[in-house]
Amino acid sequence: MKRMEQHQTWMILAAVGIGLLLGQLPMIEGYAGALIMPFLVLMLYGLFLSVPLKGFTEAWKNIRFTGTSLIINFLWTPFLAWGLGAVFLVDHPALWLGFILLLVTPCTDWYLVFTSTAKGNVTLAASMLPWNLLLQITFLPLYIFLFAGTTGAVEAGAVVEVILFLVIPLFFAVLTRRLLKTRKELLEQRMIPFFHSAKILFLCAAIAAMFASQGSYLVNNLSVILLLVLPLLFFFVLNVMLAHLTGKLLRFNWDDTVSLHMTTIARNSPVALTVVLTVFPEQPLIALVLIIGPLLELPILAVLSQLLLHMRKGKNGHEQ
Repeated sequence: MKRMEQHQTWMILAAVGIGLLLGQLPMIEGYAGALIMPFLVLMLYGLFLSVPLKGFTEAWKNIRFTGTSLIINFLWTPFLAWGLGAVFLVDHPALWLGFILLLVTPCTDWYLVFTSTAKGNVTLAASMLPWNLLLQITFLPLYIFLFAGTTGAVEAGAVVEVILFLVIPLFFAVLTRRLLKTRKELLEQRMIPFFHSAKILFLCAAIAAMFASQGSYLVNNLSVILLLVLPLLFFFVLNVMLAHLTGKLLRFNWDDTVSLHMTTIARNSPVALTVVLTVFPEQPLIALVLIIGPLLELPILAVLSQLLLHMRKGKNGHEQ
């Protein structure tokens, strides 16, 4: 993981702080909202351009793992997110929707680092990356359509905006790959590394712009952060237990079980955050959920990776 990726959570928080400070200037507060969309389109373009497309076929070499991971991430997790929100956040529809959008987007980057740390099957985990990204792009509009009515936070028309917002940068990323197919050096050694590193900067710029335009509203609602801690902890604990039991029932080897843990737990808050900043720029509490989430997620992934390492040692010692 490169230096910026290692510190992306703190960079996002810094962007929030900068946005709040800039929002105190009336001239900036009035025009900052117009900068959100351009930065987000660049961020998504860079993300889609960086995805290794060969992983689509590699994943099906272990169809039991791939099928299990996709069922957990795209069937079980959305309804778990909705259920936890119904229990803990029913009186706060904006937080409930943000909570759902955070949890329905499986990670497409840093989970590989924690998989490697816990000595899991990194190759297998990496093969899930393009599927996780493609399916969350495909299903995000559906999730908003299904769950927006129960949270009361958005209108159904937002679904069309989500589709357009996700499809346009994806189209141009695929087109770029096609046009530069014969110029691999330019694509793979210059463009992809640049956009892979710069996408977090584009996201931070968009976050700063959004909070500059809506900062006063957010400052008056900071107490809601405490409402998120308990449902997020329930999500992580329940899914750790699910991944462990599933690995046992399906008789996955230990390396594959570790990979299942990581792809089940890690979430892709940047993609969900780009959607929220675009479709709901006047509801910063939704975005706040997607910023707070990684603050719990990162230490949990770090602890889980060490716990899995400890369990591996105990397992190997018992077998000897």
